[in-house]
Amino acid sequence: MTWDLVVVGAGPAGAAAALGALAAEPGMSVLLLDRHEFPRDKACGDGIAPQVFDLLASVGVTGLVDDRTPIRRLSLRRGALGVERLMAREAYVVPRTVFDERLVLAAVAAGAVLRKQRVARVEVQPSAVLVDDVEARMVVGADGAYSMVRGALGLVGGPVALALRGYVPTPVGRAGQQVIVFGTARQPSYAWSFDRGDGWSNVGYGEQLRTGQERPTRAGQERTGQEQQDRAERAGRAERERVGRGRLTRVGMLGELERLLPGASVGGVDWRGHHLPLASWAWRPQGGRVMLVGDAAGLVNPMTGEGIYYAIATGMLAGRAAAGALRRGSGDAGTEYRLAVKGLLGRHLRDTALAARLTRSGRVLDAGIRASAADQAVFDNLVEIGLADGVLRAGALLRIAREIGRGLS
Repeated sequence: MTWDLVVVGAGPAGAAAALGALAAEPGMSVLLLDRHEFPRDKACGDGIAPQVFDLLASVGVTGLVDDRTPIRRLSLRRGALGVERLMAREAYVVPRTVFDERLVLAAVAAGAVLRKQRVARVEVQPSAVLVDDVEARMVVGADGAYSMVRGALGLVGGPVALALRGYVPTPVGRAGQQVIVFGTARQPSYAWSFDRGDGWSNVGYGEQLRTGQERPTRAGQERTGQEQQDRAERAGRAERERVGRGRLTRVGMLGELERLLPGASVGGVDWRGHHLPLASWAWRPQGGRVMLVGDAAGLVNPMTGEGIYYAIATGMLAGRAAAGALRRGSGDAGTEYRLAVKGLLGRHLRDTALAARLTRSGRVLDAGIRASAADQAVFDNLVEIGLADGVLRAGALLRIAREIGRGLS
């Protein structure tokens, strides 16, 4: 059997790709491959922006978190400065064991086939793509930060952050809110505590690694399957070695968490570290039959470490692009995908890359906090940029610039 679409990885990005494809062409044959059985844990901050549910509703998926408690209060702090406000819309904090399983079951209900399989080889041929022994007309790589699909295409990841996550009983002082405390000694870095609403909070600490700022490079797709598998394995080893040079340890990260959020790790369980491949303004999807989405594409917000919105958005766009290419009888879904991503996230990615670079300066970060405390519109703008697809507004930039000026005077 030749599948219309094979998706490698059945997390939020992969499930969204299946949903996007089947919403566009309900008769498509879609195969979801994942090396894990669901439910399975995935280290993450667990925060889900309201815009994610807007995207899911557009393909008929609703009610995934109706039994969860929404969170609307957000606190941002750095040193003695702080702001605490209500967000314009409610967000949710949902463990990935819950959210990912519900989302992949929604994809199966829409018509996708889910199979447990660890993919070892991706080979692009003139009229199809081989994924191990499975033949596909189109492929979406949604297999995470160290994507085998990305490695098979000869692409190397860019900047990376490292985060440590655990679950702790929610203290009274941080109940009903998401708390972010930015680092003062190392930048960019922050600790967080996100109330799940069920008596537990997701807490953790994350920091961008300074080593390895390589941009993705391309390799020809004419290589044999074994050559591509070897290339993917070499790329994975190189990235792990590069990230390992960051020299962050679990003990050190727990120490930073406690320094920024005293008592946050008390009673903690399920501590897990994870790497975050950070997005940049230079990200450009390539054409062809294979598309990368979510973490596999290196799409994590460089300001906040948020990745679920990007995963859902790019997954759906890739699925729709695959459906469109099949409808046209074309072997190039990647070009349509690139144009769609540019339309949705082009300016946003440029603005987040700029904001992430600027906020490496403590002075700029402090000005943003002061401006957010003084003006709800600035706060709302920064939240939308950090959690979804917002762009920098002139009014917010002017207010922050004024705060920078006051700090210099």
